[in-house]
Amino acid sequence: MAASDSGADADSLLPAPIHHLPPDALHNVLLRLPLRDAVVCRPVSRLFHETLSPNFLALLPTLRLLLLRHPRPEGGGCLHAFDPDRRHWLRLPFSAFLPNQSFSPVASSPSLLYLWVEAAASTPPPSLPSSASSSSSSSSTAHPPKSLAVCNPFAGTYSFLPPLGSAWARHGTVLAGPGGVVLVLTELAALSYTPSGSGKWMKHPLSLPSKPRSPILASGAGAVFALCDVGTPWRSQWKLFSCPLSMLTGGWAPVERSAWGDVFEILKRPRLLAGAGGRRVLMIGGLRSSFAIDAPCSTVLILRLDLATMEWDEAGRMPPNMYRCFTGLCEAAAQGNTMPTAVAGGNNKVKVFGGDGKVWFAGKRVRGKLAMWEEDELGTTGGKWDWVDGVPGYSDGVYRGFVFDGGFTAMP
Repeated sequence: MAASDSGADADSLLPAPIHHLPPDALHNVLLRLPLRDAVVCRPVSRLFHETLSPNFLALLPTLRLLLLRHPRPEGGGCLHAFDPDRRHWLRLPFSAFLPNQSFSPVASSPSLLYLWVEAAASTPPPSLPSSASSSSSSSSTAHPPKSLAVCNPFAGTYSFLPPLGSAWARHGTVLAGPGGVVLVLTELAALSYTPSGSGKWMKHPLSLPSKPRSPILASGAGAVFALCDVGTPWRSQWKLFSCPLSMLTGGWAPVERSAWGDVFEILKRPRLLAGAGGRRVLMIGGLRSSFAIDAPCSTVLILRLDLATMEWDEAGRMPPNMYRCFTGLCEAAAQGNTMPTAVAGGNNKVKVFGGDGKVWFAGKRVRGKLAMWEEDELGTTGGKWDWVDGVPGYSDGVYRGFVFDGGFTAMP
Protein backbone atom coordinates (compact mmCIF):
# COMPACT_ATOMS: atom_id res chain seq x y z
CA MET A 1 0.00 0.00 0.00
CA ALA A 2 2.84 2.39 0.82
CA ALA A 3 4.47 1.66 -2.52
CA SER A 4 1.25 2.41 -4.41
CA ASP A 5 0.75 5.66 -2.50
CA SER A 6 4.27 6.82 -3.33
CA GLY A 7 3.63 6.01 -6.98
CA ALA A 8 0.43 8.09 -6.99
CA ASP A 9 2.29 11.03 -5.43
CA ALA A 10 4.97 10.77 -8.11
CA ASP A 11 2.33 10.80 -10.85
CA SER A 12 0.73 13.92 -9.36
CA LEU A 13 4.06 15.75 -9.57
CA LEU A 14 4.44 15.05 -13.28
CA PRO A 15 3.80 18.08 -15.51
CA ALA A 16 0.53 18.25 -17.40
CA PRO A 17 0.62 16.96 -20.99
CA ILE A 18 0.29 20.49 -22.38
CA HIS A 19 3.76 21.25 -20.96
CA HIS A 20 5.23 18.76 -23.43
CA LEU A 21 3.91 20.63 -26.49
CA PRO A 22 6.48 22.37 -28.67
CA PRO A 23 6.36 26.18 -28.29
CA ASP A 24 4.90 26.67 -31.78
CA ALA A 25 2.10 24.19 -31.09
CA LEU A 26 1.36 25.79 -27.70
CA HIS A 27 1.19 29.24 -29.29
CA ASN A 28 -1.17 27.90 -31.94
CA VAL A 29 -3.50 26.54 -29.25
CA LEU A 30 -3.47 29.68 -27.11
CA LEU A 31 -4.03 31.98 -30.08
CA ARG A 32 -7.44 30.35 -30.50
CA LEU A 33 -8.57 31.54 -27.07
CA PRO A 34 -10.78 34.60 -26.71
CA LEU A 35 -8.99 37.41 -24.90
CA ARG A 36 -11.09 37.04 -21.78
CA ASP A 37 -10.22 33.33 -21.42
CA ALA A 38 -6.55 33.99 -22.14
CA VAL A 39 -6.36 36.58 -19.34
CA VAL A 40 -8.01 34.12 -16.94
CA CYS A 41 -5.45 31.45 -17.85
CA ARG A 42 -2.40 33.59 -17.08
CA PRO A 43 -2.18 32.79 -13.33
CA VAL A 44 -2.77 29.04 -13.81
CA SER A 45 0.91 28.16 -14.15
CA ARG A 46 4.31 29.66 -14.78
CA LEU A 47 4.21 28.30 -18.34
CA PHE A 48 0.95 30.13 -19.09
CA HIS A 49 2.10 33.31 -17.36
CA GLU A 50 5.30 33.42 -19.40
CA THR A 51 3.63 32.42 -22.68
CA LEU A 52 0.60 34.71 -22.32
CA SER A 53 2.75 37.81 -22.11
CA PRO A 54 1.37 41.27 -22.99
CA ASN A 55 3.08 41.03 -26.39
CA PHE A 56 1.37 37.70 -27.04
CA LEU A 57 -2.03 38.95 -25.81
CA ALA A 58 -1.73 41.92 -28.17
CA LEU A 59 -2.14 39.43 -31.03
CA LEU A 60 -5.64 38.47 -29.85
CA PRO A 61 -8.75 40.40 -30.94
CA THR A 62 -9.92 43.01 -28.45
CA LEU A 63 -12.89 42.34 -26.18
CA ARG A 64 -15.78 44.70 -26.96
CA LEU A 65 -17.61 45.82 -23.83
CA LEU A 66 -20.24 48.31 -22.79
CA LEU A 67 -18.71 50.17 -19.86
CA LEU A 68 -21.24 51.71 -17.49
CA ARG A 69 -20.60 55.18 -16.13
CA HIS A 70 -22.28 56.53 -13.03
CA PRO A 71 -21.35 59.29 -10.55
CA ARG A 72 -21.68 56.85 -7.64
CA PRO A 73 -20.38 53.43 -8.74
CA GLU A 74 -21.45 50.65 -6.41
CA GLY A 75 -18.72 48.92 -4.46
CA GLY A 76 -16.01 51.53 -5.07
CA GLY A 77 -12.85 50.91 -7.01
CA CYS A 78 -14.57 48.93 -9.77
CA LEU A 79 -16.73 49.37 -12.86
CA HIS A 80 -19.38 47.18 -14.41
CA ALA A 81 -19.18 46.15 -18.06
CA PHE A 82 -21.39 44.12 -20.38
CA ASP A 83 -20.10 41.63 -22.94
CA PRO A 84 -22.70 41.72 -25.75
CA ASP A 85 -21.34 38.59 -27.44
CA ARG A 86 -21.68 36.39 -24.37
CA ARG A 87 -24.47 38.51 -22.84
CA HIS A 88 -22.66 38.48 -19.55
CA TRP A 89 -21.88 41.20 -16.99
CA LEU A 90 -18.28 41.68 -15.83
CA ARG A 91 -16.75 43.52 -12.89
CA LEU A 92 -13.52 45.36 -13.68
CA PRO A 93 -11.46 46.09 -10.54
CA PHE A 94 -9.19 49.13 -10.40
CA SER A 95 -8.11 49.08 -6.75
CA ALA A 96 -5.08 46.86 -7.49
CA PHE A 97 -3.30 49.49 -9.60
CA LEU A 98 -5.12 52.86 -9.44
CA PRO A 99 -3.99 54.91 -6.41
CA ASN A 100 -7.27 56.83 -5.99
CA GLN A 101 -10.59 55.00 -5.94
CA SER A 102 -12.72 58.08 -6.68
CA PHE A 103 -12.86 58.21 -10.47
CA SER A 104 -15.24 58.47 -13.41
CA PRO A 105 -14.62 56.93 -16.87
CA VAL A 106 -15.26 59.36 -19.71
CA ALA A 107 -13.81 58.01 -22.97
CA SER A 108 -11.91 55.15 -24.55
CA SER A 109 -9.73 54.22 -27.49
CA PRO A 110 -8.59 50.69 -28.42
CA SER A 111 -7.27 49.06 -25.19
CA LEU A 112 -7.12 52.40 -23.34
CA LEU A 113 -9.59 53.90 -20.88
CA TYR A 114 -9.64 57.56 -19.83
CA LEU A 115 -10.75 58.58 -16.34
CA TRP A 116 -11.27 61.74 -14.35
CA VAL A 117 -9.53 60.94 -11.07
CA GLU A 118 -10.13 63.04 -7.96
CA ALA A 119 -6.96 64.16 -6.24
CA ALA A 120 -6.39 63.08 -2.66
CA ALA A 121 -7.28 65.57 0.07
CA SER A 122 -3.63 66.11 0.96
CA THR A 123 -2.63 66.64 -2.66
CA PRO A 124 -2.45 70.30 -3.73
CA PRO A 125 -4.56 71.31 -6.73
CA PRO A 126 -2.78 70.74 -10.04
CA SER A 127 -1.08 73.67 -11.68
CA LEU A 128 -3.25 75.24 -14.34
CA PRO A 129 -2.29 75.71 -17.97
CA SER A 130 -2.64 79.22 -19.28
CA SER A 131 -5.70 78.17 -21.27
CA ALA A 132 -7.71 77.34 -18.15
CA SER A 133 -6.35 79.51 -15.32
CA SER A 134 -8.94 82.24 -15.59
CA SER A 135 -11.93 79.90 -15.46
CA SER A 136 -11.02 77.57 -12.60
CA SER A 137 -9.19 79.47 -9.86
CA SER A 138 -12.37 80.76 -8.23
CA SER A 139 -14.04 77.35 -8.00
CA SER A 140 -11.15 75.07 -6.98
CA THR A 141 -12.33 75.01 -3.37
CA ALA A 142 -15.95 74.18 -4.24
CA HIS A 143 -15.03 71.28 -6.51
CA PRO A 144 -12.23 68.83 -5.72
CA PRO A 145 -9.41 68.97 -8.27
CA LYS A 146 -9.40 66.22 -10.87
CA SER A 147 -6.72 64.84 -13.15
CA LEU A 148 -7.21 63.06 -16.44
CA ALA A 149 -5.63 59.61 -16.37
CA VAL A 150 -5.25 56.95 -19.06
CA CYS A 151 -5.07 53.29 -18.13
CA ASN A 152 -5.17 49.77 -19.49
CA PRO A 153 -7.41 47.96 -16.97
CA PHE A 154 -6.51 44.52 -18.35
CA ALA A 155 -2.76 45.11 -17.98
CA GLY A 156 -3.14 47.08 -14.71
CA THR A 157 -1.09 50.08 -15.88
CA TYR A 158 -1.87 53.79 -15.88
CA SER A 159 -0.39 57.25 -16.28
CA PHE A 160 -1.58 60.82 -15.77
CA LEU A 161 -1.91 63.32 -18.58
CA PRO A 162 -0.65 66.89 -18.11
CA PRO A 163 -2.78 68.73 -15.51
CA LEU A 164 -5.92 70.67 -16.35
CA GLY A 165 -8.08 73.15 -14.47
CA SER A 166 -11.23 71.98 -12.66
CA ALA A 167 -13.48 73.82 -15.14
CA TRP A 168 -12.38 71.48 -17.91
CA ALA A 169 -13.27 68.46 -15.78
CA ARG A 170 -16.73 69.85 -14.93
CA HIS A 171 -17.76 71.20 -18.34
CA GLY A 172 -15.52 69.49 -20.90
CA THR A 173 -16.36 66.53 -23.12
CA VAL A 174 -13.45 64.12 -23.55
CA LEU A 175 -12.87 62.40 -26.88
CA ALA A 176 -10.13 59.83 -27.47
CA GLY A 177 -8.73 58.54 -30.73
CA PRO A 178 -6.05 56.18 -31.98
CA GLY A 179 -2.43 56.94 -31.22
CA GLY A 180 -3.25 58.46 -27.84
CA VAL A 181 -4.89 61.60 -29.26
CA VAL A 182 -7.17 63.24 -26.67
CA LEU A 183 -9.55 66.17 -27.07
CA VAL A 184 -11.43 68.11 -24.39
CA LEU A 185 -14.23 70.28 -25.78
CA THR A 186 -16.15 73.04 -24.02
CA GLU A 187 -18.46 75.78 -25.26
CA LEU A 188 -15.71 78.22 -26.23
CA ALA A 189 -12.53 76.22 -26.78
CA ALA A 190 -10.98 72.81 -27.21
CA LEU A 191 -7.76 71.31 -25.90
CA SER A 192 -5.80 68.66 -27.76
CA TYR A 193 -3.04 66.38 -26.56
CA THR A 194 -0.80 64.07 -28.58
CA PRO A 195 1.81 61.92 -26.80
CA SER A 196 4.17 62.12 -29.75
CA GLY A 197 3.90 65.92 -29.91
CA SER A 198 5.04 68.57 -27.46
CA GLY A 199 3.62 66.68 -24.47
CA LYS A 200 1.45 69.70 -23.61
CA TRP A 201 -2.18 70.63 -24.09
CA MET A 202 -2.78 72.83 -27.12
CA LYS A 203 -5.68 75.29 -27.08
CA HIS A 204 -8.00 75.79 -30.07
CA PRO A 205 -10.84 78.36 -30.11
CA LEU A 206 -14.20 77.02 -31.25
CA SER A 207 -15.91 79.05 -33.95
CA LEU A 208 -19.32 77.49 -33.36
CA PRO A 209 -22.69 79.25 -32.95
CA SER A 210 -23.50 77.41 -29.69
CA LYS A 211 -22.18 74.80 -27.31
CA PRO A 212 -21.40 71.56 -29.21
CA ARG A 213 -23.85 68.79 -28.34
CA SER A 214 -22.74 65.15 -28.20
CA PRO A 215 -19.47 65.59 -30.12
CA ILE A 216 -18.00 62.39 -31.54
CA LEU A 217 -14.73 61.44 -33.17
CA ALA A 218 -15.17 59.52 -36.42
CA SER A 219 -11.83 57.73 -36.60
CA GLY A 220 -12.34 56.51 -40.15
CA ALA A 221 -12.91 60.05 -41.40
CA GLY A 222 -10.29 61.66 -39.13
CA ALA A 223 -12.77 64.33 -38.05
CA VAL A 224 -14.90 65.52 -35.14
CA PHE A 225 -18.66 65.93 -35.57
CA ALA A 226 -21.06 67.81 -33.29
CA LEU A 227 -24.57 69.23 -33.26
CA CYS A 228 -25.20 72.93 -32.57
CA ASP A 229 -28.47 74.67 -31.76
CA VAL A 230 -28.90 77.59 -34.19
CA GLY A 231 -32.55 78.21 -33.28
CA THR A 232 -34.24 80.57 -30.84
CA PRO A 233 -34.76 80.37 -27.07
CA TRP A 234 -38.28 79.12 -27.80
CA ARG A 235 -37.52 76.49 -30.42
CA SER A 236 -34.39 74.46 -31.06
CA GLN A 237 -33.00 74.12 -34.55
CA TRP A 238 -30.11 71.69 -34.93
CA LYS A 239 -27.31 71.80 -37.45
CA LEU A 240 -24.39 69.42 -37.99
CA PHE A 241 -20.80 70.74 -37.86
CA SER A 242 -17.49 68.97 -38.45
CA CYS A 243 -13.79 69.68 -38.12
CA PRO A 244 -10.77 67.68 -39.35
CA LEU A 245 -8.39 66.59 -36.62
CA SER A 246 -5.60 68.24 -38.56
CA MET A 247 -7.38 71.66 -38.48
CA LEU A 248 -8.76 72.04 -34.98
CA THR A 249 -8.08 75.77 -35.15
CA GLY A 250 -10.39 77.38 -37.69
CA GLY A 251 -11.49 74.14 -39.29
CA TRP A 252 -15.10 73.96 -38.06
CA ALA A 253 -17.72 74.19 -40.81
CA PRO A 254 -21.40 73.24 -41.22
CA VAL A 255 -22.19 69.93 -42.90
CA GLU A 256 -25.31 70.46 -45.00
CA ARG A 257 -26.87 69.40 -48.28
CA SER A 258 -30.01 70.75 -49.91
CA ALA A 259 -31.22 67.20 -50.50
CA TRP A 260 -31.38 66.55 -46.74
CA GLY A 261 -34.51 68.67 -46.32
CA ASP A 262 -35.96 68.58 -42.78
CA VAL A 263 -33.82 65.72 -41.50
CA PHE A 264 -32.89 67.69 -38.35
CA GLU A 265 -36.48 68.79 -37.66
CA ILE A 266 -38.06 65.38 -37.19
CA LEU A 267 -36.02 64.40 -34.11
CA LYS A 268 -36.42 65.68 -30.58
CA ARG A 269 -33.25 66.01 -28.47
CA PRO A 270 -30.99 64.41 -31.12
CA ARG A 271 -27.67 62.89 -30.15
CA LEU A 272 -24.72 61.71 -32.22
CA LEU A 273 -22.88 58.42 -31.93
CA ALA A 274 -20.22 56.84 -34.10
CA GLY A 275 -21.42 54.20 -36.52
CA ALA A 276 -19.70 50.94 -37.35
CA GLY A 277 -16.22 51.25 -38.80
CA GLY A 278 -15.79 54.96 -38.07
CA ARG A 279 -17.18 55.97 -41.49
CA ARG A 280 -20.77 56.56 -40.42
CA VAL A 281 -22.50 58.96 -38.07
CA LEU A 282 -25.63 57.90 -36.19
CA MET A 283 -28.17 60.51 -35.05
CA ILE A 284 -30.65 59.25 -32.46
CA GLY A 285 -33.65 61.08 -31.01
CA GLY A 286 -37.34 60.99 -30.34
CA LEU A 287 -39.48 60.88 -33.49
CA ARG A 288 -41.84 63.87 -33.35
CA SER A 289 -45.48 63.11 -34.00
CA SER A 290 -45.79 66.58 -35.57
CA PHE A 291 -43.77 69.78 -36.02
CA ALA A 292 -45.47 71.49 -33.05
CA ILE A 293 -43.10 72.69 -30.32
CA ASP A 294 -44.58 70.45 -27.61
CA ALA A 295 -45.44 67.53 -29.88
CA PRO A 296 -45.00 64.17 -28.11
CA CYS A 297 -42.68 61.51 -29.50
CA SER A 298 -44.04 58.31 -30.98
CA THR A 299 -40.80 56.29 -30.70
CA VAL A 300 -37.01 56.57 -30.93
CA LEU A 301 -35.56 56.89 -34.43
CA ILE A 302 -31.97 56.16 -35.52
CA LEU A 303 -30.74 57.94 -38.66
CA ARG A 304 -27.43 57.12 -40.31
CA LEU A 305 -25.16 59.39 -42.36
CA ASP A 306 -22.77 57.62 -44.73
CA LEU A 307 -19.68 59.84 -44.84
CA ALA A 308 -18.67 58.41 -48.22
CA THR A 309 -21.90 59.29 -50.03
CA MET A 310 -23.13 62.01 -47.60
CA GLU A 311 -26.61 60.49 -47.66
CA TRP A 312 -28.95 59.88 -44.72
CA ASP A 313 -31.04 56.75 -44.28
CA GLU A 314 -33.15 55.24 -41.52
CA ALA A 315 -31.02 52.72 -39.66
CA GLY A 316 -33.49 51.66 -36.98
CA ARG A 317 -36.72 52.43 -35.16
CA MET A 318 -37.48 51.31 -31.60
CA PRO A 319 -40.37 48.81 -31.53
CA PRO A 320 -43.59 50.28 -30.06
CA ASN A 321 -43.78 47.73 -27.23
CA MET A 322 -40.23 48.59 -26.17
CA TYR A 323 -40.81 52.35 -26.33
CA ARG A 324 -43.91 52.05 -24.13
CA CYS A 325 -41.68 50.85 -21.30
CA PHE A 326 -39.69 54.11 -21.47
CA THR A 327 -42.85 56.21 -21.39
CA GLY A 328 -44.16 54.49 -18.27
CA LEU A 329 -47.15 52.87 -19.96
CA CYS A 330 -45.95 49.35 -19.14
CA GLU A 331 -45.49 50.22 -15.46
CA ALA A 332 -48.82 52.02 -15.31
CA ALA A 333 -50.65 49.11 -16.93
CA ALA A 334 -49.06 46.65 -14.50
CA GLN A 335 -50.23 48.77 -11.55
CA GLY A 336 -53.66 49.46 -13.02
CA ASN A 337 -53.05 53.21 -13.21
CA THR A 338 -53.91 55.72 -15.87
CA MET A 339 -51.45 57.22 -18.34
CA PRO A 340 -48.58 59.04 -16.56
CA THR A 341 -48.42 62.81 -16.82
CA ALA A 342 -45.01 62.66 -18.51
CA VAL A 343 -46.43 60.57 -21.32
CA ALA A 344 -49.26 62.95 -21.99
CA GLY A 345 -46.87 65.91 -22.10
CA GLY A 346 -44.39 64.21 -24.38
CA ASN A 347 -41.45 64.70 -21.99
CA ASN A 348 -40.04 61.17 -21.95
CA LYS A 349 -36.28 61.40 -21.72
CA VAL A 350 -34.30 58.42 -22.95
CA LYS A 351 -30.56 58.34 -22.30
CA VAL A 352 -28.62 57.23 -25.36
CA PHE A 353 -25.02 55.97 -25.34
CA GLY A 354 -22.73 53.54 -27.09
CA GLY A 355 -20.64 53.77 -30.24
CA ASP A 356 -19.26 51.90 -33.26
CA GLY A 357 -22.64 50.62 -34.38
CA LYS A 358 -24.01 49.61 -30.97
CA VAL A 359 -26.51 51.79 -29.10
CA TRP A 360 -27.95 51.35 -25.62
CA PHE A 361 -30.95 53.14 -24.11
CA ALA A 362 -31.75 53.83 -20.45
CA GLY A 363 -34.55 55.70 -18.69
CA LYS A 364 -35.93 56.47 -15.26
CA ARG A 365 -38.98 54.31 -15.89
CA VAL A 366 -36.92 51.29 -16.99
CA ARG A 367 -34.98 50.04 -13.99
CA GLY A 368 -32.52 47.19 -13.91
CA LYS A 369 -32.33 46.77 -17.68
CA LEU A 370 -31.27 48.49 -20.89
CA ALA A 371 -32.53 48.43 -24.46
CA MET A 372 -29.86 47.49 -27.00
CA TRP A 373 -29.67 48.08 -30.75
CA GLU A 374 -27.01 46.65 -33.08
CA GLU A 375 -26.44 48.20 -36.48
CA ASP A 376 -27.00 46.18 -39.62
CA GLU A 377 -23.89 47.01 -41.62
CA LEU A 378 -25.47 45.89 -44.90
CA GLY A 379 -28.44 48.18 -44.36
CA THR A 380 -30.98 45.53 -45.41
CA THR A 381 -32.85 45.52 -42.06
CA GLY A 382 -33.60 47.95 -39.26
CA GLY A 383 -30.93 46.48 -37.01
CA LYS A 384 -31.39 44.15 -34.05
CA TRP A 385 -33.31 45.23 -30.94
CA ASP A 386 -33.16 43.42 -27.60
CA TRP A 387 -33.32 43.89 -23.84
CA VAL A 388 -30.30 43.60 -21.55
CA ASP A 389 -31.41 42.47 -18.09
CA GLY A 390 -29.66 42.19 -14.78
CA VAL A 391 -27.86 45.54 -14.78
CA PRO A 392 -25.79 45.40 -11.57
CA GLY A 393 -25.22 48.09 -9.00
CA TYR A 394 -27.44 50.93 -10.22
CA SER A 395 -30.98 49.94 -9.25
CA ASP A 396 -32.17 53.52 -8.75
CA GLY A 397 -30.08 55.41 -11.28
CA VAL A 398 -30.20 56.30 -14.95
CA TYR A 399 -27.37 54.55 -16.70
CA ARG A 400 -24.79 56.06 -19.01
CA GLY A 401 -21.83 54.47 -20.69
CA PHE A 402 -19.74 53.95 -23.80
CA VAL A 403 -18.09 51.23 -25.83
CA PHE A 404 -14.67 50.03 -24.68
CA ASP A 405 -12.50 47.65 -26.72
CA GLY A 406 -10.39 46.06 -24.01
CA GLY A 407 -7.10 44.46 -24.94
CA PHE A 408 -3.32 44.73 -24.99
CA THR A 409 -2.86 46.58 -28.29
CA ALA A 410 -1.87 49.83 -26.52
CA MET A 411 -0.33 50.82 -23.18
CA PRO A 412 -0.36 54.17 -21.35
